[in-house]
Amino acid sequence: MTGLDPTKMPRHLAIIMDGNGRWAEQRMLKRIVGHQRGAETVQMVVDQASGLGISYLTLFAFSSENWSRPKLEVRALMALLKKYIRNELRRMLKNNIRFNVIGNRADLPSEVNEILDDALRQTASNTGMVLTLALSYGGRQEIARAAARIAQQVQDGKLQPSQITEAVFSQYLDTAGLPDPDLLIRTSGEMRISNFLLWQLAYAELYFTDINWPDLTINALHAALADFQARERRFGKTSAQLVSTSNQG
Repeated sequence: MTGLDPTKMPRHLAIIMDGNGRWAEQRMLKRIVGHQRGAETVQMVVDQASGLGISYLTLFAFSSENWSRPKLEVRALMALLKKYIRNELRRMLKNNIRFNVIGNRADLPSEVNEILDDALRQTASNTGMVLTLALSYGGRQEIARAAARIAQQVQDGKLQPSQITEAVFSQYLDTAGLPDPDLLIRTSGEMRISNFLLWQLAYAELYFTDINWPDLTINALHAALADFQARERRFGKTSAQLVSTSNQG
C-alpha cells in the first residue's frame, strides 16, 4: 500500500496482538501454533515500523492475566519468548533497534529474565527505534506500583504531596522515558484495551481490525497508519483553534 505521509507517522505505536489462539482454533491447530505464526507477524511489524520511521513500538506480548491460562500453554509461551528474543537479537543489533521491557518481571522465569537482560544490555547503546515488549504487564498493576513508589518517597521525605503532578507521576510508571502512544492498534475484532497502558493511552487514537494477528499483512498495517493520518487530533481544542495555531506557525 502506498500513499503514507512520512511526516505524519505516529511517534509511538502500541499494539495489542490478539487472535493467535483463535487463528489456530479456526484451523484445528494447537494454540501454540498460532503464537508461533504470530511471532512471524511481529518480525514483519518491527521491520515495517522501523523502516517507516516510527520511533517507538510497544507490543502487548503477555498480560498479568495470562498467567491464569493452562500451565502447558504458559510454558510454551515462555519457551517461544526465549526463542524469539534469541533469534531477534541479531536483527535488533543490525537494525540499530533498542530493546525495552515493561511489566512485572519478578513473575517471569529466571531463564527468561536472563535472556531479556542480555538483549537489554547488548542493545542499550542503539539509537534507532525503541522496541518495548509488555510482559507480565497490567495497566492497573503498573499504576498501583507507581503509587506505592511515590508513597514511599513521600514517607521518606524525598517528595511532597504538592509536588505530585501528572508529569511526576509518569516518571514512576514502567514507561518512564517513553512518550505516550499516538496510536493503538488491536487485532481480532475485540474492541477494548484490556488493561493495557491505561494511563498512557489517554489521548491515543484507537484502531480496531477484525484480522487475527497471524493474518495481519503489510497492507493491513499500512491501512491502520493511513487511517491514523486521516484523523484530526485536537487534544481538547476545537478544529478552529488548530487551524489558527497552524496558521500562526
